Amino acid sequence: MNTQDIIAAVEAVQAAILANEQQIESLDRAIGDGDHFINVRRGCEAIAALKPELAPLPPSQAFNRIGMKLLSTIGGASGPLIASFFLSMGKELEGLTEPDAKSFAQALAAGVEAIKSRGKADLGEKTMLDVLIPAARLLVRLADEGSDLDTLCSRLKHEAELNMLATRDMIATKGRAHFLGERALGHIDPGAKTSQVALFAVCDMLTIGAAS
Repeated sequence: MNTQDIIAAVEAVQAAILANEQQIESLDRAIGDGDHFINVRRGCEAIAALKPELAPLPPSQAFNRIGMKLLSTIGGASGPLIASFFLSMGKELEGLTEPDAKSFAQALAAGVEAIKSRGKADLGEKTMLDVLIPAARLLVRLADEGSDLDTLCSRLKHEAELNMLATRDMIATKGRAHFLGERALGHIDPGAKTSQVALFAVCDMLTIGAAS
């Protein structure tokens, strides 16, 4: 994945987030802070505005630039979390102009680990990590096995969908939803839904782009 792929992924995620606005906002109104979608949309818009600056940069610097921009753009607790994801990816990819699947998988895993560390959260706590952690682990394994792009993306999408839906049956222990206790049962976590939408968008961009 080179920087042009990163820019295309940003555009794909932004379009997908906007297309799922109603569902994400509804989930957030039910168990979240009510500003999740606003922050995500603001972040997407900020990254999209960086495209001219990102284009000449290697992937590591592009991710670092994105992270720094989000740190100053997204409010609340989510800003530092998402910023740390991109900053850690950038650090992992230093010196690589066009990372292969294994390198990118390791970078994604590093980004997810940064969210986990900063947010002091883990699997089973009804957060975005319930989608991101299994997806990162699967991507690292499939990349190590040399899976082709179509197989890799198909498996990732299946994993993301299953784990996003699984948050419906979890009791939250992080964020505003943890104050709701069992009242949060039956609701999909908005962060998990957003993560699933983003993973689907990137996978579709990569596979459709490769096929065209």
